[in-house]
Order: sequence, then C-alpha cells, then structure tokens
Amino acid sequence: MAGSPEHPSFTLAYVPGVTPDKWVRTWKERSPEVPLDLVQVSAAEAADTVRERTADAVLLRFPADRTGLHAIPLYTETTVVVTPKDHFVTAADEVSTDDLADEIVFHPLDDTLDWEQPPGRPAIERPATTAAAVKLVAAGVGVLVVPQSLARLHHRRDVTYRPVTDVPQSRVALSWLEGETTDLMEQFIGIVRGRTVNSSRGRSPAPAPAKHERSDGKKAAARKSTGGKRQSGSGAPQGGKRGKPRRS
Repeated sequence: MAGSPEHPSFTLAYVPGVTPDKWVRTWKERSPEVPLDLVQVSAAEAADTVRERTADAVLLRFPADRTGLHAIPLYTETTVVVTPKDHFVTAADEVSTDDLADEIVFHPLDDTLDWEQPPGRPAIERPATTAAAVKLVAAGVGVLVVPQSLARLHHRRDVTYRPVTDVPQSRVALSWLEGETTDLMEQFIGIVRGRTVNSSRGRSPAPAPAKHERSDGKKAAARKSTGGKRQSGSGAPQGGKRGKPRRS
C-alpha cells in the first residue's frame, strides 16, 4: 500500500492485457522518490485487491463489482475472434456473430465480456482460462472471442484474430476505494488523465489586487514616466506666451 509517512510508496494492480507502462514511466519522471509497485491480478480478484488494501488502485475491466469503489473509465477495447491461421474468417477484415454461428466458441471461466448469449455453439466443457482456450484454438477445436489486448497477450504463431462487430466490448477503468483519494492517488489520476506537471487542478486563482492597489500602481507609473516632476496644476501655466518687456 502507501507505505509509511516517512517512506511513502504506491501499489498499482492491473488485470492481464492492460499495459500501464507509459503511466509508470511518467510517475518515475515526476516522483522518483516514491516507488510505484506493480502487481498483476486476475479479473475476478481485481476489485477485491483494493478493498482488501493490498493495492492503492487497480486497472480493471468492466463489468465489475464497484461496491465501495470509485472508478474512472479510461478506454474501450476492440473485441476480436481468435482463430487458426487457416480459418475461413481470416479472409475478411472483420466478422459478425452470424459468421460464427456454426463454430464452437469457447467461453472460458475467466471471460471478461458481458454476454447475454455467447455466439456460436458452446464447447462441451468451459476452459479454465483464456490461455487454455487459445491452446484449444491452435489445435483447431474451436474459436475464442476476447478483448484485443488478451488476443495480443496470448498470441501464438499458429493463430490470428479479426475484429467482431456486434458483440460486447471491454472497458478498462482505474478504480480505488471511496473516501481514500490521497495525494498520491490524485497524482496517479492526473497522470492517466494526461494532466501536465503544472496542472492547476485544486489550486485557487490568485486574487485580483484591490482597486486602491491598482490606483497606486498607476500613480507610480505616471511618476516614473514624468521623471518625478510635479505636473502643472493650479500654478502658472507652462508653455504660455510671455508678456512684452516694458520700455524703460
């Protein structure tokens, strides 16, 4: 977690397929004195990681149980179908669920998509993990529909993937405990939202000077421009015509 006040640290959990590298690099550039520890967790245990205080924040996928948690959606992933390289769907740039109607479509136990009804024909037994399902795809047993980042994570030379147009999509979010938005948490939120180092979030604008202060400033400027000379007022006019000298 956040360590001690004398030695603060920040722990970030993340689910497979999510890549926090760019945010971690920014953190190290801005706060090299505060270690950021990364912990990979399964999709099923992601939300409980912060509830149990084993991490300060977690990058997870929706749908997820958000009870007692803040969540900031970050991006939506493309959904793809993973197939053997010689599968007929590889001839198209993208496919629909109708194209998969006659296929065995694996629905692993760690599936992260919010299905009302998975496409295709169900397998006799659900694979335990996405990794196990990809191995079955490589063996030519069936196909798998997953977020694109998981297809990349479990990529093999003997499989490929294509986008699927009419299926649920995975949304990646940053989540942390309600009521525990610490300074370090605010800093990480700023990083993932792209705020700059000099972001004015939370800072009040400087108050405008009072009217009499602005007036004094103008007077000082006027004195400077005239070299400090007293300007003509009720005395004799300057630059007026001189009277003719009297004859003696």
